[in-house]
Amino acid sequence: MLVASIFVVFPFCMLFAAISDMLSMTIANRVSLLLVAVFAVVAPLTGMEWSVYGLHFAAGGIVLAATFALFAMGGMGGGDAKLLAASALWMGLNVQLVEYLVFSAFLGGVLTLAILSYRNSAISVFTSRNMFMRNFSESAGGIPYGIALGIGGLIVYPKSPLMVWALTQLAAQ
Repeated sequence: MLVASIFVVFPFCMLFAAISDMLSMTIANRVSLLLVAVFAVVAPLTGMEWSVYGLHFAAGGIVLAATFALFAMGGMGGGDAKLLAASALWMGLNVQLVEYLVFSAFLGGVLTLAILSYRNSAISVFTSRNMFMRNFSESAGGIPYGIALGIGGLIVYPKSPLMVWALTQLAAQ
């Protein structure tokens, strides 16, 4: 059950956040809360040392402080900020967090350029009523950065400490 929760919760939350952000330009607080709560319960059960456990929470806190500042300046949405901090908790204060931030930033830049290009194209007028495309075509709308965070998280997650532990447990059986 412990290994299954590690395999399911993080990927599900990241996919849910990406799809939710794409469709509604919002990421529900319950996604970030679920990520934090499951990590808080599951990590100690894996035998993670308390010092490492604390460093994971430090990673989440540092990212939350930085993203809160970006949110306050209007550079990031609140849901994106909370999701990034909650998912940083799963990565820990290590190279996986840096990889996650770099992948997400790169993907976010590509997504932003693609959406801006799409908004300036003639096709956006015709697809603006489509449920999946309407948030991409509104020129006054923001960028659903949860898509980049979700994909970036899923790319790096296989190398995260909990996933490495879960894979080791499966290999030992």
